[in-house]
Amino acid sequence: MKQQNYNNHRKFYPPHHFIYLPLLMILEILGIYKIWDDPGNQLIWILFSVVIFLLFYLAFMTRQHYALGLQNRLVILEFKQRYFEIFNKRSDETAEKLKFDQIAALRFTYDDEFKELLYRALHENISGDEIKRSIKKWRADRLRI
Repeated sequence: MKQQNYNNHRKFYPPHHFIYLPLLMILEILGIYKIWDDPGNQLIWILFSVVIFLLFYLAFMTRQHYALGLQNRLVILEFKQRYFEIFNKRSDETAEKLKFDQIAALRFTYDDEFKELLYRALHENISGDEIKRSIKKWRADRLRI
């Protein structure tokens, strides 16, 4: 990815998204199919399907919970630091008025657009997606997973 923008800013982890999770989904479909296709071992296939589903659920939720929870905290800290650098004052009151998706979207802006879009977020309550769509010059974030 040479230049990041609204259309390509999402990032995937190939072993997780394109190997492990699809493999679990295939095994889950196989297990559910075998419940009716192999009546002699139906209980075993039910157990197999339940275990595969739990592995899928655990892998998805653990990854989401820890990685995104930590990254969300960092995004908020980055916002507060940037706000301080631009306005030379604390951002606690401002940050409390914004939703997380608005704060997260603002990190894709350069300082001149940051001020304008922050004002719109506070006064017009535009969503994070609207903020992203309004960005004229995209500031890439290549570290978020």
